[in-house]
Amino acid sequence: MAYSRQAKDFVAISDLHPNTTHPRVAGVIIGKTDVKSFPDRKSIGFDRFTFGFTIKDSPDYFINVSLWGNDGYINGLSNSFRIGDCVIIENPLVATKDPEKEDRFCPSTPSFYRLLVSEAHSQLSIGSDIEMMNRLLPLLHLPVKDSRDFYSLGDIVANGQSLDRTIINILAAVRSIAEPKFFTTADGRKGQRLEVKLFDDSVTSFPLICWDREAIQLVQTLIPRETVLFISDARIGFDSFRNCMTATVNSKTIITVNPDTKEASLLFSYAKEVSESGVLHEDDRPGDVPVDSISDVYTVSQLKFKAQENPEVFCGITYSFISKLDLDTSVSKVIRSRCSKCRYQVNEEIQSCSNTACPGGDQPLTVTTGFDLLVDVTDHTGTLQSCSLNGTVAEKTLGCNPEEFVSLTEDERTAMKWKILLERCKVYIKITPSPKSRSGMRGNVLQCSLADPGEVKQNMSALQ
Repeated sequence: MAYSRQAKDFVAISDLHPNTTHPRVAGVIIGKTDVKSFPDRKSIGFDRFTFGFTIKDSPDYFINVSLWGNDGYINGLSNSFRIGDCVIIENPLVATKDPEKEDRFCPSTPSFYRLLVSEAHSQLSIGSDIEMMNRLLPLLHLPVKDSRDFYSLGDIVANGQSLDRTIINILAAVRSIAEPKFFTTADGRKGQRLEVKLFDDSVTSFPLICWDREAIQLVQTLIPRETVLFISDARIGFDSFRNCMTATVNSKTIITVNPDTKEASLLFSYAKEVSESGVLHEDDRPGDVPVDSISDVYTVSQLKFKAQENPEVFCGITYSFISKLDLDTSVSKVIRSRCSKCRYQVNEEIQSCSNTACPGGDQPLTVTTGFDLLVDVTDHTGTLQSCSLNGTVAEKTLGCNPEEFVSLTEDERTAMKWKILLERCKVYIKITPSPKSRSGMRGNVLQCSLADPGEVKQNMSALQ
């Protein structure tokens, strides 16, 4: 059935009206909600099922669609298509929407109406005509809000709790996508949660939380550090546990992937440059994780196994030896200077940051100087190579600051090295997935001190 011959049979969303008889509408799905059920008032003991989606057929027009029916009909339809599919809806009811109710719980649309689909009167099918898809699919990359109407992540952080519980638009790049976590509520309902880390030229990591299966399925298809999102109507909240602001996808939210806008193009270029520069890999600040909250004890082999099985950041304690600690090499390999704006390694003599993606590239260079070591952590089960030991954590471990270290003689540095090397230590460590590294993971030492023998015996015997 060629779309070109049928084009006159479709009613444009902009032309829909309650008096339209037997409308036939084609559009691309830009948003979709999970299936929900409610007790059926007409049939006691039975439930009615519903879900909704939003379709777009032109740059400026889109409309919400609601579907109601029994379990088999609704779940069957919901599982048959997803965001990004082109659909044809035949004979829906065109109803005037209640703006106050509709715009509160559904995506805000320019249409005065909404479409109702029922098993008895309507039909819904996937559109596979090439001409139709060529016309509709580019609409996926056009935000449903003004492309200039958004908050940067820096704006959100700067405004802080004054934005708590507000609904705003966000333009950001995807830094990382965690694995979904599944749970069961106290009343037996099953749920899921997935966290995406966003970044832009003002903030290197900002959490976006997804609770709905549809949103989770969408973000799981994205490529970290190569994807820009325009997130319309995200809910902003303050996470008191982590003491930070977060964004949450809700029933109003529409996520536009790689928007075709000037602002998104600039951010995409920045994301590509900053990813290639390695800045994001360097942005592991030990202070982000309080060591008092870490209690799980691992052997080295258990750390490696968990990192392979669970591609998420996690922390633990290992009673191990520091088996490599190059303090008696050149000072430039122990202490490094980094741009305070982007943390890129710099040479202070050049007086400028060489990272082309640095947000402070047009400003005078300011640097932070500190320990920047790679150490090996070893126990009877294996070795974690090239773990980062940086900043104040390194100062506490070594017992001196960079200025004091520079003044030491080579013999004094060697003596310092052997005070720690091959001694049993209590090491708090943060493990981060790193596909580009040979081991597939990176270790970051959060705290390191000589271990108490009694504590070692008690914990190591528990791991046998």
